Amino acid sequence: MSDPFEARKPRAAAWFMSLRDQIVAAFEDLEDRFGSGPPGRFEVTPTTRADGGGGLMSVMRGGRVFEKVGVNVSEVHGVLGDRAQKAMAARGVPGMADDPRFWASGISLVAHMANPHAPAVHMNTRMFWTPGAAWFGGGSDLNPCIEYAGDTAHFHGQMQAACDAHGTTYYPKFKAWADEYFFIPHRGRARGVGGIFYDDLDTGDWEADFAFTQDVGAHFLPAFVPLVERRAEAAFTDEDRETQLRHRGLYAEYNLVYDRGTKFGLETGHDPNAVLMSLPPVAKWY
Repeated sequence: MSDPFEARKPRAAAWFMSLRDQIVAAFEDLEDRFGSGPPGRFEVTPTTRADGGGGLMSVMRGGRVFEKVGVNVSEVHGVLGDRAQKAMAARGVPGMADDPRFWASGISLVAHMANPHAPAVHMNTRMFWTPGAAWFGGGSDLNPCIEYAGDTAHFHGQMQAACDAHGTTYYPKFKAWADEYFFIPHRGRARGVGGIFYDDLDTGDWEADFAFTQDVGAHFLPAFVPLVERRAEAAFTDEDRETQLRHRGLYAEYNLVYDRGTKFGLETGHDPNAVLMSLPPVAKWY
């Protein structure tokens, strides 16, 4: 019996790569337009997964606007290990006990900014396949160390626009999911001001689910770039920098302790440098 998703995998992977190209170009343009000194540029490194597949890790360090930003794409495949199988089965993924093969492709980015007034941000979208089933996940969330209500409203407005084109229930549902998912229990607080998060999205209409995921990706730059343009050259104090570094500590704690993607990447043997790309270059703890 043929797999109905076989021809769809390269379509999804190609789109994630095209989104990566757009974001890299937009971020390098910000480097050219703001700040002083030599503009930052991405260093691009191929990544591999021992059991199958790989991707591209694109990282910029020490830029005029971005202190560290990574934009990764991957297309990996193989057999899920026991722990990953159990985690998938617990979420209701079908067929894990019978056939643990998988394929996954996606884009993931995290930006840590040079200016404390410019918010850090995370975005990812992905497609995951197991025999006979396929689903999407992703979202984007804003992580300012110094919050501006107008920035938060703008970012959420773009996320809502991406959702509302596909149903009035999407934004409230996926916003609430982000609020829950990006909460740090041991600190009793969220890591940022939220956004949207969704996973295991399989409505039975693959084309509609893919179109929604594309809209989430397409709204990222309009959601984030205007905020950088507002804040990249704002004056800041030593106290602002301390606030930024301590907030980055929260981000690091969350990603190392709770983040689903970090755990999956490390447990399935993907390049650890690519998996841990999200960690800030410098952080502090109280």
